[in-house]
Amino acid sequence: MVLLLAATCAFAAAAQEEKARPAKPAQNDAGATTKLRIEVKAGDKDEPVDNAAVYVKFTRERSLRKDEKIEMNTKTNRSGVAIVGDVPRGKVLVQVIAQGWKTFGQWYDLEKAEQTINIKLQRPTRWY
Repeated sequence: MVLLLAATCAFAAAAQEEKARPAKPAQNDAGATTKLRIEVKAGDKDEPVDNAAVYVKFTRERSLRKDEKIEMNTKTNRSGVAIVGDVPRGKVLVQVIAQGWKTFGQWYDLEKAEQTINIKLQRPTRWY
């Protein structure tokens, strides 16, 4: 009888400790997206690069299945601007491929509702 009473008291104390612990903080950025504007320029004069392929790669986390890897692609306009909407905040890989220029790729952290990334392409190394 005494053993049963001691076990009940220990269980009640553990339950009170669980209630006293603060809950996990809710993530404010869960589901938040960014409207991404990518400006591509090249050369010594910073001329806009039109018709450059722009790839944005990121991972969408899922709770029950494997994380989903997503790739969005677009092209730059005559002003050298590509706009990609609804990109989740966090780490994204931006790659730019343009004919006659060195391929560019870099990871960025998206933290705002609208963000602009300026990219400057370089001439490729000369092969002999």
